[in-house]
Amino acid sequence: MHTSVEQSLQEALRAFLRQHPADGIYAPIHDLLQSGGKRLRPQMVLASAQACGGSVDSAMPAALAVELFHNFTLIHDDIMDEAPLRRGRPTAYATWGRDVAILSGDALHAMACEALLGAPSESLRPLLQRFHRTAIEVCEGQQLDIEFESREHVSVDEYLEMIRLKTAVLLAAALAMGALSAGAQANVVDGLYAFGLHLGTAFQLQDDLLDAFGDPAQFGKQLGGDILADKKTFLLIRALELEPELVDLAFDSAHPQEKVEHFTAAFIRLGVDGELARLLRQEVALAEAALEQITPDLQAHHQGNSGGLTFLKALAENIANRTA
Repeated sequence: MHTSVEQSLQEALRAFLRQHPADGIYAPIHDLLQSGGKRLRPQMVLASAQACGGSVDSAMPAALAVELFHNFTLIHDDIMDEAPLRRGRPTAYATWGRDVAILSGDALHAMACEALLGAPSESLRPLLQRFHRTAIEVCEGQQLDIEFESREHVSVDEYLEMIRLKTAVLLAAALAMGALSAGAQANVVDGLYAFGLHLGTAFQLQDDLLDAFGDPAQFGKQLGGDILADKKTFLLIRALELEPELVDLAFDSAHPQEKVEHFTAAFIRLGVDGELARLLRQEVALAEAALEQITPDLQAHHQGNSGGLTFLKALAENIANRTA
């Protein structure tokens, strides 16, 4: 994004946070939102609005809502995963404990709804519909993720549906909400949503790769966290399909690194890391095709400024090649 747009986003977020104290249940919120992060989803809202001929100001309430909601999911994800680190720092769960973290997450969700109320009145109803439908789907995806941990068999198709709900729909909603804030036509909103769904699927598949094979210093999370939590990722599902006896191996809980090393070696030996990389590239190609289909409509709204569309076109490549 253009530096001025990023600055506008940061200023709007700081201004919103100043409405709430920095202690009690708000302490983890201030800590998380001030710890950095890529701000990818709110930038997607603003870029989508610009690409559709809208303004940053009109889309800022939706951008804030998406960012606040995303951080709510992070706090609750970390509670459910009992995760010690987020963005290379102790999580709200690790620092303030489960109860405060739950309440902070709940407050963040409500704050996201509060922020969205500042959207243009003519766009507010469809924005609220998209936002709340997405919130429900994200919860459905998280429930499936938890359910899969205790299930003996999970198919690749079931896994892809889970990550569609848990991860992809929020990226898709960010793009759709930017378009809605700009008053875009239905075909453009739908096209951007499809672009976001494939992009979000690619994002999570890349996350799976990074969890097993990334650099912890760049990734900001515990390496092999999914393996230690017995999460049914694409890598584990395919590895168990090819070599079912992997599931019967026992590991000393006092030496978790042995388990991580064993499974990552198995992923490479069985070639499922390569399968995942190919699927990731396929999702990126589908995302690019969806965006290409509506590009003529978007170009009609440039009015001399194609920054939003340029940002969207770069997203797929950046997500596929990200290291954090």
